[in-house]
Amino acid sequence: MAKYSVGLVLSGGAARGFAHLGVLKALEENGLKPDIISGVSAGAIAGAFYADGYSPEEILEIYSGKNFLELIKITIPKTGLFQLTGMKKILSRYLRAKKFEDLKIPLVITATNLTEGKTVYFRQGILVDAILASSAVPVLFEAVKINNELYIDGGITNNLPVAPIINDCRKLIGVYVNHSNRLKSIKGFAQVAERAFHLAISGDIEKKKQLFDIFIEPKDMSVYGFFNLKKGQELFRKGFNATIETLKQKKYIK
Repeated sequence: MAKYSVGLVLSGGAARGFAHLGVLKALEENGLKPDIISGVSAGAIAGAFYADGYSPEEILEIYSGKNFLELIKITIPKTGLFQLTGMKKILSRYLRAKKFEDLKIPLVITATNLTEGKTVYFRQGILVDAILASSAVPVLFEAVKINNELYIDGGITNNLPVAPIINDCRKLIGVYVNHSNRLKSIKGFAQVAERAFHLAISGDIEKKKQLFDIFIEPKDMSVYGFFNLKKGQELFRKGFNATIETLKQKKYIK
């Protein structure tokens, strides 16, 4: 017998993760609040705050208007160009739960063990460390050391981490915020790198869609830059509207 009624899986997606908050709001309003959350990168951040008891609007308020440079510290390259110093300060300041065990909703966070090249699922221990490890985009951000092991963005090996909760839930909801539409043009190295990264981590999404009872995928997300934190409100609405549309299609609401 499944341990949880509703399980929610949140993908990575950097700033596009604001859409997760709109999804959470719509699910909550329609009686589909998750009993367990599995998240990676941006999904791990949204999932952690929600599991800690914050409302979607409160999480949006914490991050809205932030500048990418507020979240990082430039470093002499070792395992990455930047440290997630600012992000660590925000997480440490606002998260009331310091360990996974303190959260109101069970949470699983996905990261990639850099040395072994394997997916790792964190379910216990220091919460901030696991979130930072899950969010450390390779080359761009310095790898995060936990128990003498180096970790990078979990999306590299698993950008929709359904595996750790698939057998524990009666109903599974997946949210993927990296829908790639055709771009009219690609300008500059940064956009090429960003586009290539998103395409690389999207390879198994079509197969994984079939594992969910409800799959929510806001469309045309390519126009939102990786670290464009100024579009939070717009992405929130996009996630909310996509969820309502999906629930109507699935006959959960009229």
